Amino acid sequence: MKSSSPINPLLNKVLRGQLTAINQYFLHARMCGHFGLEGLNEKEYHYSIQAMKQADQLVERILFLEGLPNLQDLGKLYIGEDAPEMLANDLRLSNEMLSDLRQAIATCELEQDYISRQLLENILKATEEQVDWLESQQWLLQNTGAQNYLQSMMHDD
Repeated sequence: MKSSSPINPLLNKVLRGQLTAINQYFLHARMCGHFGLEGLNEKEYHYSIQAMKQADQLVERILFLEGLPNLQDLGKLYIGEDAPEMLANDLRLSNEMLSDLRQAIATCELEQDYISRQLLENILKATEEQVDWLESQQWLLQNTGAQNYLQSMMHDD
């Protein structure tokens, strides 16, 4: 099933964000694990796997629309050197992804591609939930202090 011209490039743009997120979140997870921050390791790893599943869904949709998924295009990784910087960088990447998702959803609506729109809306919902969690972590860092926050992340819940 061929899609109209603007859909596949936008799906590939969203795919680019997911592929970037997989790598950034995975590296942050393993760095947190290395630092002994098991709570953050688990959460970051979960987000990495979630991004991988979402990328898989995007690849399937692009192929269904007879497009070619671009798995070689990765965005810039924002790698933090410590946990507060990692969280801030993850929030930065997630906010960038929100913008691309909203643009793609609007185009899918205009082009009446409701299946792609639904897929993107599901990814948008998960990304918004992640942004909410990351913003909560920023608040906790600021209001409990870095040492208390990091101590609370030494064990997974």
